[in-house]
Amino acid sequence: MSQTVFLLEDETDIARLVQHHLEAAGFTVRMYHTPTNIISDAERNPPALFLLDIMVPGGDGLDVCRRLRAHTGLSTIPIIFLTARAGENDRVLGLELGADDYITKPFATRELVARVKAVLRRFERPTTPSVISFEEVVIDQGAMQLKVRGELTTTTATEFRLLDYLARHPGRVFSRDHLLDSVWGDARFVTPRSVDVYVRRIREKIEVDPENPRYLKTVRGAGYRFEMPRGE
Repeated sequence: MSQTVFLLEDETDIARLVQHHLEAAGFTVRMYHTPTNIISDAERNPPALFLLDIMVPGGDGLDVCRRLRAHTGLSTIPIIFLTARAGENDRVLGLELGADDYITKPFATRELVARVKAVLRRFERPTTPSVISFEEVVIDQGAMQLKVRGELTTTTATEFRLLDYLARHPGRVFSRDHLLDSVWGDARFVTPRSVDVYVRRIREKIEVDPENPRYLKTVRGAGYRFEMPRGE
């Protein structure tokens, strides 16, 4: 069964080009030129992934991303921005809002398809799932769910993979480059600054005081270390 991608893109030629290459790769593509109906349609038939332009008539992809990440039923669906806004600050803003990838125009269609597949692979469930639990945090690898203080806490696939990876290697210091290779693989949009963005988002979800983290520590000049509470 093919996976459906919801594409928000107001430039017809680009939309048709993306549709052609994704469909050739086995995906089903549903196109939107404005964001008006994209969320209501997703509520009825959730896609596997959203591919969002930022600057479109009647709204923008950033607002769609915000609404999706705040939506109980759609918050975990991966999001990729496809946009002409190529600045580092734009990319960081997209990641802070919860995007899983950020592709700038002009783009190579083969790379676009590869990165769509790479993001979807992050959602694949492990064959031997397990649960990590400490204090008031539960990381359920099989369900890709995070619970904090008894409440289900929404994460993107990338946030979950990074948290899960760090928590499964407590006490080890990982450089940003190592985390890029281990969690993102060949996703070339990410930079060391991107890792910092995701760490900050994770801290906001698991730490009582994100500014003074107990679990996810910064090791100056080296990277990050996950500290498991004693007795766990």
